[in-house]
Amino acid sequence: MDFQQFKQSLSDSRPPQGIGEELTALWYAGKDDWDRSHDIAQDIPNRNGDWIHAYLHRWEGDEWNASYWYRRAGKSKPSYSLSQEWENIVQALLETK
Repeated sequence: MDFQQFKQSLSDSRPPQGIGEELTALWYAGKDDWDRSHDIAQDIPNRNGDWIHAYLHRWEGDEWNASYWYRRAGKSKPSYSLSQEWENIVQALLETK
């Protein structure tokens, strides 16, 4: 699956099968379902989960919590838009599949 296919799948009612927890969390984020995305992301026990978690808290406006999760992920808090960050995370994860 490439980024365009992933983005097009947002028009579906369910995430694509077999994409894993990380991309599923981002799929729900892409559907503006912060709660569902957060529920998934907070249970992903790796740096990618921490990165998604950081992005979600940045989206929420909780800068302190976002900073904590960026540090855990080994990432810097970006200065660009949330939509660009979402795209960057999705593309990075798709490249590792």
